[in-house]
Amino acid sequence: MASRGVWQLQKLIVSYCDWGGSSRGIRAFMESQLPALKEKAPHLEVVTELNRGQHPYLKGLYKNLNERVVCVRNLTPDDVLVQANRLRNSQGRKVVKLKTRHVTQHPSVQGPWTTAVKF
Repeated sequence: MASRGVWQLQKLIVSYCDWGGSSRGIRAFMESQLPALKEKAPHLEVVTELNRGQHPYLKGLYKNLNERVVCVRNLTPDDVLVQANRLRNSQGRKVVKLKTRHVTQHPSVQGPWTTAVKF
């Protein structure tokens, strides 16, 4: 995703095995859909790695020096494309669990609002 017009994903690493059955979908993705992804995102550096005997994965390296790894074993080429687009469209930030549904700097003095209030 672009933040202020700058895409956050710098590099996409596609790791696969040329022999294993779990890499069948990513090998088909590399032949059919990876060239179109490179044309669609010219800012993105795409690197392929051959790791024999290992399950395939996609690794995204972001401008804020974070990285995300997504395992794509036994996925179809369309599902691999969905995962690659998810990596491309994400900001690269860490996921933070919120403690409440509403985040505010100044909580209400009167207490939280509920539907059970009787006047």
